[in-house]
Amino acid sequence: MAAATVARRSVVAASLGNAMEWYDFTVYAFFAGYIARNFFTSDDPQSAMIGAFVVFGTGFVARPLGAVVIGLYGDRRGRKAALTLSIGTMGAGTLVLALTPSAEYIGIAAPILLLVARLLQGFSAGGEIGGAAAFLVEHAPPDRRGRYAAWLQGSMGVCNLVAAVAGVTITTALPESAVNDWAWRLPFILGLLIIPVGVYIRRQLPETEAFEQNNADAKQQRSPVLRLVREYRGQILTGFLFSVLWTICVYAFVIYGPTYYASTQTGLGFTARQTFLASLVGNVVLIAGCVAAGRAADRHGAKRVVVAGALTLLVLPLPCLLWLHDQPTVPVLLVVHGLLCAGVSAFAGVAPSVLPRAFPVAVRATGVALSYNIAATLFAGFTPAIMAWATASVTPYAPALWVAIASVACLIAVPALFRQIASAEEREPHLPRMQGPVAAATERLDVGR
Repeated sequence: MAAATVARRSVVAASLGNAMEWYDFTVYAFFAGYIARNFFTSDDPQSAMIGAFVVFGTGFVARPLGAVVIGLYGDRRGRKAALTLSIGTMGAGTLVLALTPSAEYIGIAAPILLLVARLLQGFSAGGEIGGAAAFLVEHAPPDRRGRYAAWLQGSMGVCNLVAAVAGVTITTALPESAVNDWAWRLPFILGLLIIPVGVYIRRQLPETEAFEQNNADAKQQRSPVLRLVREYRGQILTGFLFSVLWTICVYAFVIYGPTYYASTQTGLGFTARQTFLASLVGNVVLIAGCVAAGRAADRHGAKRVVVAGALTLLVLPLPCLLWLHDQPTVPVLLVVHGLLCAGVSAFAGVAPSVLPRAFPVAVRATGVALSYNIAATLFAGFTPAIMAWATASVTPYAPALWVAIASVACLIAVPALFRQIASAEEREPHLPRMQGPVAAATERLDVGR
C-alpha cells in the first residue's frame, strides 16, 4: 500500500472512533428526556432527568482507567491494536444502551445497565485519544502532521452534524409516543452500524513505522506507565495544563453553548430552533477551522498557531458575549457562535498534532491519553454543570471567564511543552523529519529554537 494512501486512510481510521465518542455524547444529550423517562421510574421528571445526566457523567470516571489500560496496550502491542480495542469497547457500550429494556419491564436493572453502558463508553473514550493521536502523528508525512491530525478534532463537528440531523429527522418524522417508546434508540443503532466499518479499516492498515522501530528497543520491555511516572512527570504536567484549555474550550462553547443561549437565567432565552441553527453553523465553522489551523501549523509552525489560538480564546469570548447580551438577535447569535467555534478550532485543531510529540514513541499513547483524560475528568466533564451554576449565581459571562483561566494555564505551559518536544525528537533522530529549507524553518518555529 502506497505511503500516501496509508496516511489518508489513517485519518479516516483514527477519526472514526473520535467521531463515535462525540456522536454518542451528542445523541445522549439530544434524547436525554426520553432516556430519563425510560430508565428512571421517578414521578418527578426533573429528578429523572438529573438521574440520566448523573449516569452520563459517570462515564468520565472511567476515562483515566481507559487511558492507562488502552494507552499501555497501544504502547506495548501497537497503535492498531489499541484503536481496535477502543472502538470495540465503545461499540459494546452503545449496544448495551440501545438494547436495554426500559425500567417498566426490568425495574432497577435498567439504570444499572445504563450505568454499565456509560462506563464502557467512558473507558473506551479514555484510551481512544492517545492511540488515535499517536497513530495520526506517526503515519502522517512530517510536513503534514498538522493537517492530518486536525481531523481528529474536526471529526467532532462532522459527527455533531450527523447526530443533529438524525435527532431532528426522528423527532419530526415520528409521533412523540413512538419516539418515547422505541424510536429514541434508532440514532444509537445507526452509530452501531459504523463500528464494523471502523474496525475493518483499522485492522487493514499497517502499524506505524515509528512504533515498529521502537518495538525492537530493549527499553520497550519496561512498563510505559512506570517510565512515565519515573521519567516523564514534567511532560504529564505540561500535557495536563495544555489539555485543560483543549477540553474546556470545546465543552464551554461547542457543547454547552446552545444551552447557554437558550437559558433564561443568562438573560438570552433564544428558542430551541434558533440555538439549533447556531449549533449547525458553529459545527460547520469548527470543521473548516480545524482544517485551516492544521494547514497553518504545517506552514508557519505549530507553536505560533497554538499561542495565537490560546490568545484568541483569552481575549475574544468576553467581547463576543457582551455583544450578544447587548444585541440578542439571531444574526448576532450566529456570528458570535461562529466566532467562538472559530476560536476553538484555532487551538483545538492543532492540539492533536502537538501533544503526542512531547512524549517519546515508547510511551506516547499512554502519555497523551493520561494527560488529556486527567484534564477531561477534572474539568471538561463538569464544565456544563459549573457553567449552569456560575451563569445563574455569579455572572452571565462565566463561560468566557472560565475559558480565559484555562488559556492562561495553557500559555504558561506552552514554552516548556515545546522544549519537551525538541528534547523528545532529539532523542529519536531515526524517526521521519521534515526535509528541505522551508521544512527546517518550520521545525525551528515549532520548537522555538
